[in-house]
Amino acid sequence: MASAIRLGVNIDHIATLRQARGTSYPEPAIGALLSEYAGCSSIVAHLREDRRHIKGRDILLIKKAIKVPFNMEMSINKDIVEFALKIKPEQSTLVPERRQELTTEGGIDIVNKNNYKKVEKAVKVLKDGGVSVSLFIDPNEKQIENARKIGADMIEFNTGKYSEAKLAASIKKELLKIKKAAAFAKDLGFFVAAGHGIDYENVKEIVKIKEIEELNIGHSIICRSVFIGLVAAVEEMLGTIQSRRKE
Repeated sequence: MASAIRLGVNIDHIATLRQARGTSYPEPAIGALLSEYAGCSSIVAHLREDRRHIKGRDILLIKKAIKVPFNMEMSINKDIVEFALKIKPEQSTLVPERRQELTTEGGIDIVNKNNYKKVEKAVKVLKDGGVSVSLFIDPNEKQIENARKIGADMIEFNTGKYSEAKLAASIKKELLKIKKAAAFAKDLGFFVAAGHGIDYENVKEIVKIKEIEELNIGHSIICRSVFIGLVAAVEEMLGTIQSRRKE
C-alpha cells in the first residue's frame, strides 16, 4: 500500500482577490488558518519581487498564526533571501520569476551554468541561516542531479506541462516523465513533492505515483472555495488524494 501523501495549500490567490479591488480583505492569514483547520500539512505562499499579491505583512502574519509548517516560495533575489532569513520559514522553495508572467512558468533551470552558480549561492545562504531548501524544477534527470550537487534538501516537480496537456497522448507522455523523474529522485534520496496547475481531476493520476510524497496546490482549491467555502474545498482535495492514493 502506498504511503499517505501530504497536501500543502497555496493561499496566494486569496491575496489576488484582495488586490483586485485594493481592499484590506480577504485576509490570507485567515485562509491559512482555515486550511490548517481543514487538515492540510503545510501552508504555501509566494512572496514575489513585485509584491503583486502576497505582501511582506502577509508572510509575517501567516508565520505567526499557523502551527503547521510554512513553505515560502521565492526567487533568489537578494532582498527576498534576506527577508526569508529574518522570517525563517520551515521551508523555502526556490522558483524562477519573471515580472511579465501571470504565474510561474517552468522550473528553475540549474543545468544552465550561470543559474547554477546563483542558485547554489542562495541555497548555501539559506541553509546556513537554518532554512530548509526545496528547488522547483522540471522533471528532468540532469536537473535532479544538479539539485543534489547544489545541496537542496528536497525537490518539487513542475507539473505544469502535464496539467496543461489536452490530448490523451500528451497527458500520458507528460505523466510518464513525472513518474520516471520521481523514481530517479527517490533513488537519490530526495523527498519528492509536485505542483503547478493541479486540480481536482488531474490530481487523480499524479497521486498514484508512489514516490511523490507531497502536493502543493493553490489556484484550484481557492477557485473551488468560492462556491463551497475554503474548509470544504481543502477537505474535498484531501479526500480525493487520499482515496486515490490507496487504489
